[in-house]
Amino acid sequence: MNKELADLDLEVKTLTGKLQDLKTEIAKVIIGQEETVDQLLITFLAGGHALLEGVPGLAKTLMIRTLAQAIDLKFKRIQFTPDLMPSDIIGTEILEEDHTTGKKFFEFNKGPIFANIILADEINRTPPKTQAALLEAMQEFEVTYSGKTYKLDRPYFILATQNPIEQSGTFPLPEAQQDRFLFYIKIGYPNEAEETNILKSTTGARPQAINMVITGEEILRLQQLVREVPISDDLIGFVSKVIRATRPETTTNDYVKEWVNWGAGPRAGQAMILTAKARALQHGRLAVTLEDLKHVALPVLRHRVIVNFKAEAEGITSDDVTRELLKATSAALNARN
Repeated sequence: MNKELADLDLEVKTLTGKLQDLKTEIAKVIIGQEETVDQLLITFLAGGHALLEGVPGLAKTLMIRTLAQAIDLKFKRIQFTPDLMPSDIIGTEILEEDHTTGKKFFEFNKGPIFANIILADEINRTPPKTQAALLEAMQEFEVTYSGKTYKLDRPYFILATQNPIEQSGTFPLPEAQQDRFLFYIKIGYPNEAEETNILKSTTGARPQAINMVITGEEILRLQQLVREVPISDDLIGFVSKVIRATRPETTTNDYVKEWVNWGAGPRAGQAMILTAKARALQHGRLAVTLEDLKHVALPVLRHRVIVNFKAEAEGITSDDVTRELLKATSAALNARN
């Protein structure tokens, strides 16, 4: 191994070691939920945003707040409510006066969206106009106000939460806005052992202090390394086949034709490859495997494959469709090899 490769290998080991330290810090407060934490870290490494869904009381907000405390970045929490306005998120111009000259002028007062990690709490509680205020920031990493563009600091993550119950008075995210989220993460109930541990640890002394273990610069370097992780043409072909098979108008899969209304677009394939690279790097590997792709397929396609009314009536979800396609495509790949 030459010196350049040896230095890269050392850098990868050092940075992935810090990711393990980050998980250790989160585990001081969050018991269980290892899969959710892993998916959040994959989102960070891939430079995307995540939508978390779970019933109240599963520590969604606490998880994100703890994650932010362990990273040396600016954090802001926005509680979305029906009366929240776009200016409450982006900011607004205020009239200022120069005390030397006496002249008055407008100055842009930046809103909470100007941070590195944004917790958009209960995003489906606010009207579409306010939800849309996040779109430009999520996609372009900039905000435009009164014709002037303001760049957002990198790294930049929006982590939004929503509850699947109490849907009266809510505003479901449009599919176009859901597509801006790299991952759609569903959080389930803890198992019996985890729940017992939660009850013990949260009803006694105060939890341990969270230490900052990784910097924004190190996150940016990890994001750069993710892009450099190689993936074989065969695995890219596998992703392409899975994504194309989600579209009922072109697929040959009868399961999709029967249950799917809208399939995934090319952005889904990009997300699947990028998050698989992030997972590989998270595990200290500089190569994507088929297992990486299968692991990220559900949170990538969950909000991009839209089932029809018949499927909803039968309790068939987009996750069921994705599992069927992974099984069928893997079988075809094995038969060819």
